[in-house]
Amino acid sequence: MSFERAIAFVLKWEGGYSNNPADPGGETKFGISKKAYPAVDIKELTEEQARAIYRRDYWDKAGCELLDWPMCLVVFDCAVNLGVKRAVEFRDKALNWSDCLFMRLEFYSALNKPVFLRGWLNRVLDLWRTVKGE
Repeated sequence: MSFERAIAFVLKWEGGYSNNPADPGGETKFGISKKAYPAVDIKELTEEQARAIYRRDYWDKAGCELLDWPMCLVVFDCAVNLGVKRAVEFRDKALNWSDCLFMRLEFYSALNKPVFLRGWLNRVLDLWRTVKGE
């Protein structure tokens, strides 16, 4: 149940197909990038295939199934956006889900990626609103 709720949030932000030259992931669909998955035909990737990748390579590897809601959502979305290693690091340092979100904001503010910064900040704010609104 938690994975289904969490993946709905992630897919809302990851959207469909894109091939933005400024995106280091390159060709992307549902947030699954060609750089991370070179053997996957990104244009033909289905949502169901993307969900399976997210469960196996992000949800499971970040230990989200062991976390209560909303921490599992916050850690999962961080794993998708910043990588499992960083999400686990934030999870292990955070006292709670809001600490995890603040660590994420601090990380973004240190990056020199103005093209993506507004979108990242909006995503974290939406995540905060989603958690607070429940």
